[in-house]
Amino acid sequence: MSKNEVLVVEGGKPISGRLKPQGNKNEALPILAASILATEPVIIENLPDIEDVRQMIEILKFLGVEVKYPDSSNKTKVLINANRPIKNEIPKHLSSLLRGSVTLAGPILAREKEVFLPRPGGDRIGRRRLDTHILAFKSLGAEVKIFPDGFEIKAKELQGSDILLDEASVTATENAICAAVFAKGETIIRNAASEPHVQNLCHFLNKMGAKIEGIGSNVLRIQGVEKLTTTEHKIGPDYLEVGSFISLAAVTKGELIIEEPDIENLRMIRMIFSRLGILTREEKENGKDILIVPADQSLKIEMDIGGAIPKIESAPWPGFPADMTSVALVTATQCDGTILIHEKLFESRLFFTDRLISMGARIVLCDPHRAVVIGPTPLQGSIVSSPDIRAGMAMLIASLCAQGESIIQNVHQIDRGFMDIEKRLQNLGAKIIRKEI
Repeated sequence: MSKNEVLVVEGGKPISGRLKPQGNKNEALPILAASILATEPVIIENLPDIEDVRQMIEILKFLGVEVKYPDSSNKTKVLINANRPIKNEIPKHLSSLLRGSVTLAGPILAREKEVFLPRPGGDRIGRRRLDTHILAFKSLGAEVKIFPDGFEIKAKELQGSDILLDEASVTATENAICAAVFAKGETIIRNAASEPHVQNLCHFLNKMGAKIEGIGSNVLRIQGVEKLTTTEHKIGPDYLEVGSFISLAAVTKGELIIEEPDIENLRMIRMIFSRLGILTREEKENGKDILIVPADQSLKIEMDIGGAIPKIESAPWPGFPADMTSVALVTATQCDGTILIHEKLFESRLFFTDRLISMGARIVLCDPHRAVVIGPTPLQGSIVSSPDIRAGMAMLIASLCAQGESIIQNVHQIDRGFMDIEKRLQNLGAKIIRKEI
């Protein structure tokens, strides 16, 4: 992968066919981090072969963790062996590229009793505070020193505690869980995030011998244990990718069959899309779930009761995922009606709308968190840039439904979260190629 690569897209072609979702990126990163808590090798399957996962594996290797691929031709299955001494400092040059590196702080602290956490990098979607992480570590008895380049966190012995997180942060919840697994006594985490990837992290740890209760709720109870052992774990399907492909099929007027999509975790995404006039149906095929996106979508926005303008707003799970707001906004440009998009979490998430406006979209950016979309508007191919993973996919969706050619720059941002994206789209009928400039 080169940062000088672009995607050249010829839009206006229906996206049709069959798709199997990749493994969930947001589950893969904390699972890889938590694997260092085991005293024996663990096997992780269905990893997405994406840039962010590759960066996390490089960090594990830097720490001294043994990482092997049982099949050298298959990068989606990996063996992690952390039964030898590891470093307690996360490398700055790698963590600056990967926000998910922050999830290593809890596991390293639990195992080594100290960790230096550099300020992590990642998407430029606004301020992403680490205060909640520090609050959790301090509640478990750690001492934290703040330096310009990061945080020194130490604890002679972690003690179970009743923790109230000041926000339902996913990564702070994951760090608190991993630190509490080895803490002495009981830990209660209140206002915990409960996204599917947080739930699966808990299931992964329990399979290794942890004692975590309340999984799926916002109150977790953890009884500290002395060690974790071996297990095998399969990463679940990426429901955010599924949501992106539902949008893509609908706005390009194609029919898509999505295999084993994890229907339960798509309920809110499907509900919101139904308000945009996009209906999907679930069926069984050979005993397994499939989700069908028919080609004949109305793409008509459903007004609220009394004719009020509806809104889509992000919320903690099981609300509409913040990572889907960029895709929802692009989708709305192709739907008949007016809707307000309210991204509550990140104040820079919606700044990519200027690219859509240059393609012909009618969008009023009210403030950093809200945008009004008036549709439908035909989009015209353009030269655009991908500012972050989710906005990158949103721009790709816009380019595939636009008339004419688009060039998407900064494509490495899309590669961070989506595996073999142009090849998978080519298999669905898209006219898309990758070029180096």
